[in-house]
This record gives sequence, structure tokens and C-alpha cells, in this order.
Amino acid sequence: MKTEHTTSYLALNSYTKLMRAAETVTSRTSRTMSAAGLTISQFGVLEALNHKGPLCQRDIAAKILKSTGNITLVIDNLEKQGLVKRERINEDRRYLTIRLTEQGETLIGTTFADVETAIIAEMSALTKDEQETLGRLCKKLGLREGTA
Repeated sequence: MKTEHTTSYLALNSYTKLMRAAETVTSRTSRTMSAAGLTISQFGVLEALNHKGPLCQRDIAAKILKSTGNITLVIDNLEKQGLVKRERINEDRRYLTIRLTEQGETLIGTTFADVETAIIAEMSALTKDEQETLGRLCKKLGLREGTA
């Protein structure tokens, strides 16, 4: 029987709470993205390009933790909406750079500010010290080398 004092119970309970909190906060903050006609992945691509400048698809995928196959579809859809454009580098025709269009820059500028406001509102449930502690703990979990 699992009790609250076993390592297994504590790990599973903490994991469940972490995932539920992340899903809930993501759901609420993604409403702002949806209102702008963007999925979370599309917002992530636009945000990465806005803050880092033009990038290749592989770098975008790594930046927002998505597969390169998934990013291709996301970029296809953003390109159809006129928010990004693909450019071939002359020196290496296999290499495509993705950049924001003027329309994309305008949309991410407005949407990022709204999403930032939503995130700040969500995180206001925690004190500044709690937010710093949460950040440190999440970083520690994320940087742990897995054994699986």
C-alpha cells in the first residue's frame, strides 16, 4: 500500500500536480493565442522568429521543442496566412531560412504583449519568491539527465 511517505507516492503525486498545473495554465494563456487565430505551436514559431530573427526550420524546432516534421506543417500554415516566408540562401540551395513578414511582425507584436499579460496574471498566484523557486526547480528537472 502506498502511503504519503513513500518515495514513489511523493514522486507520482508531485508529477501529477506539476502536469495539471501546467495544462491548466497553458489552457488559460492559450486563449489569447486562439483569439489571434494562432495555435500554441504557431505562436511559438512567431515568437522565436521575433526574438531571434530569421532561423532555419531545424533551429525553430529545437527552440520550441517540436519535431522538424511538425514544424514544417506549422510553417506551411503560417506561410499560407502570410505571416512568414521561406527564403533560400544562395550559397546552399538546400538551406531555407524562415523570416517574419511585415504582417507576421505586426501580429506577434500585438499578440506577444497580450500573452505576456495573461502569463503575468496566471503567475500572480505565486509570490515573487515562489516564482523564483518554481523557476529553479523546473530548470533542475529539465536539466536532469534521464536514465531511460
